[in-house]
Amino acid sequence: MSMDFKRKLPIPMEIKEKFPLSYEGSQIKAKRDKELADIFEGKDNRMALIIGPCSADNEDAVIDYILRLRKVQEKVEDKIFIVPRIYTNKPRTTGDGYKGMLHQPNPEKDPDMLEGLIAIRKLHMRAINETGFTCADEMLYPENYRYLSDVLGYSAVGARSVENQFHRLVASGMEIPVGMKNPTSGDISVMMNSITAAQHSHTFLYRGWEVKSTGNPHAHAILRGYMNKHGQSMPNYHYEDLLHLCETYAESGLNNPAVIIDTNHANSGKKYLEQVRIAKDVIHSCTHSNDIKKLVKGFMIESYIEDGAQKIGENIYGKSITDPCLGWEKTEKLIMDIADLI
Repeated sequence: MSMDFKRKLPIPMEIKEKFPLSYEGSQIKAKRDKELADIFEGKDNRMALIIGPCSADNEDAVIDYILRLRKVQEKVEDKIFIVPRIYTNKPRTTGDGYKGMLHQPNPEKDPDMLEGLIAIRKLHMRAINETGFTCADEMLYPENYRYLSDVLGYSAVGARSVENQFHRLVASGMEIPVGMKNPTSGDISVMMNSITAAQHSHTFLYRGWEVKSTGNPHAHAILRGYMNKHGQSMPNYHYEDLLHLCETYAESGLNNPAVIIDTNHANSGKKYLEQVRIAKDVIHSCTHSNDIKKLVKGFMIESYIEDGAQKIGENIYGKSITDPCLGWEKTEKLIMDIADLI
């Protein structure tokens, strides 16, 4: 046999019972879930800002960062609804490298999936209890959603997962907004098919059960740029791209047309400082088209305490060990600028 079955892990219910969310925490989540749903339904005109480290590799630094966001949120609460990124799974293009806190709670130690499951739940709960934020995570492993279903505020399906049927079906049973990224090829019909699947009801196998989902009316698009046939990064956040997406949505008949603009990845050509310009460019497009303004619900921005990125083992507090991120000073200024422009 080519796999060594090391141990059977606790089911989500067991982890939740051992590490329960408080009543106060559940009330925070219910309130924020309603507010974010209202944004995607067009009942609330604030922009959603899904912002934070590329990967959550250090619990204390992540909470420090989110506490800073809390102070800024109070200044812009009439314009912006902040959803911090606590990305505990890190998809790797080749499969090699740091795969996130779920795999390695300590990036310098060997993988430990049980410790990882506990660590990511504790981190999301700590964010709720200490900062009042429910946070975003990527749905890399659909079966793991139930470990966080009572604490998570937003989820995204990545460019390499968006064509996968299992991701689509699980998204259809989630009670929070799920963003579907365009694939690395840039074919937005793939993304739109994924949104359609997620908005519909399905019967499927999940964690050994036959389940039936209700459909997720808040499944939506995320534009993150793409790679051309030469392997070059190409953006898809420009005015013409957004207008085309408006037209595509209009023809689709989907509920709650919405897009989040990922300002990094192929949109920035992984030049993280470009995120500032890209966000402002999209806001400028919104001022020239009411259709685009209605469609664009916010941004996804990679940001941390320190600018750039570092290698594992350098141990610079608050600096990404995966993709480069905007540092705090630039982040704070960008948030305030966005609030002034919208």
